[in-house]
Amino acid sequence: MHLSRGVAALAGVASIALILAGCGQKSGQANKTIKTSTDSELTTVDPSKTTAVGTFNVLNNVDEGLVRLGKNSKVEPGIAKSWTVSKDGKTYTYNLRKGAKWSNGDPVTAKDFVYSWQRTLNPKTASQYGYLFSGIKNADKIQNKKAKVSSLGIKADGNYKLTVTLEQRIPYFNLLMGFPVFFPQDAKAVNKYGNDYGTSAKTQVYNGPFTLTGWTGTNNKWTLKKNTDYWDKKAVKLDDIKFSVQPDPSTSLNLYNQGKLDMSQLSATQAKQMGNKKDMISRKQSSNYYIAVNQKNKVFKNLKIRQAMSMIINRKTLANKVMGGGAIDNNSFVSEGLAVSPKNGTDFTKDTTAPASMTYNPTKAKQLFKEGLQEVGRSSLHFTLLNSDGSDQKQLSEYLQSALQKLPGLTVTLNNIPGRSILSRQADGQFTVTVANWFADFSDPITFLNILTSNNPSNISGWKNSEYDSLIKASNADDGSNANARWDDMVKAQNLALKDQAIIPLYQSGEKWMVNSKVKGIVYNTAGANYNFKEAYVK
Repeated sequence: MHLSRGVAALAGVASIALILAGCGQKSGQANKTIKTSTDSELTTVDPSKTTAVGTFNVLNNVDEGLVRLGKNSKVEPGIAKSWTVSKDGKTYTYNLRKGAKWSNGDPVTAKDFVYSWQRTLNPKTASQYGYLFSGIKNADKIQNKKAKVSSLGIKADGNYKLTVTLEQRIPYFNLLMGFPVFFPQDAKAVNKYGNDYGTSAKTQVYNGPFTLTGWTGTNNKWTLKKNTDYWDKKAVKLDDIKFSVQPDPSTSLNLYNQGKLDMSQLSATQAKQMGNKKDMISRKQSSNYYIAVNQKNKVFKNLKIRQAMSMIINRKTLANKVMGGGAIDNNSFVSEGLAVSPKNGTDFTKDTTAPASMTYNPTKAKQLFKEGLQEVGRSSLHFTLLNSDGSDQKQLSEYLQSALQKLPGLTVTLNNIPGRSILSRQADGQFTVTVANWFADFSDPITFLNILTSNNPSNISGWKNSEYDSLIKASNADDGSNANARWDDMVKAQNLALKDQAIIPLYQSGEKWMVNSKVKGIVYNTAGANYNFKEAYVK
């Protein structure tokens, strides 16, 4: 998903910033409250319509799907107590537990999953996350209005058995089931609240470890309260988690320094200023910020020009000194820490090979740029670099402008605009050169690699390569049942894309936190919904 994951394939909000703190308790009482600050407001908790990462983190704790994702995105039983997969990998049968309830007292049944998926895919709902259902029988046809919603490959066999039929093997299917878009919905609640469904805490029902309270739809405070009807309530140690919107990181850091917060996310500037404090931790994000050049433009069809633009950028300086905040240079499009090889446990980024153009070499870059301009019949080049208007992205734009203009004959003009506007411009191809980003929806390399296929709507550069398309198709189909072969397909695909400079990777983003050792048990995953508070506690 594009940053700020507030957009799923194409919308954007700022990445969530959680700041956790122990609530004041009377002497002798156990502390069972976490106070949390966030930099993003809630707009809706309708799982079919939200696109914001902050909301997905809320939904991941107030609702539950067929599975839950534990530490390192480990698939664990959720509403489904068990499941089986057919030999061809195309049929999943889930056995649902009978003790699960909605907060209005309704039982959670297989029909709630059928209803939810059909509602999300229904073109009338206009969900931006429908693309994640691709591969489920008839999902693409339904989105393209070529099949009825009722033909989707999901069937309730009674109340507690659910069968999902795929058009092709999807090796990461159960990882998808841990993403809130695939969670169930209570049709009774949707029909009761109509257009107001999910617009406030009171116009939604919940089946997860917590329930949402105190959110009116417009206020900047809300609480996740322990759900006493949750099937696994014994595992939930907290009474509640209190959220408040605090957009200024300086305020949060001051509260942390005063002992009023247990955990505070640092801005990039703060992280650089803090140095290496013992209570500072880094959290990687499964992301990639990159330059996309519009390859409909004759100039950018030239490989040497694309390679020169890549080679003139010092990524170590960019990640460590310009961006900070936990950013890393991994010479990859797929993020570091997302997935490991089924053969030997090697990280994907270590199995792939970065081409020479990913290494800073200003002398070679200038030579390639000069040759590229000659090949397209130009002596100079001027373009506008489009990027969002956040302070860190403005800083990035200025650095890129300075670096790129070291190429002889190149002039770069900057245009920083609001996040929602830039995503619309990128989707419509209304740019020459732009900074873009991708955040993983689930813990598998294919979540990045899919977007560079020829017909993917998120392939904003317009790069096309038939060999690449074949490798991705094989990894999703023919080689889907062979983990080693599938891994090799994906490694070859990234190597090919980087060698042909499909895009120009810049850095992988991260977060720096000041953390009090009292906060324990929070599960943080780099992909999808990041935070799982089910077993969190304050020591």
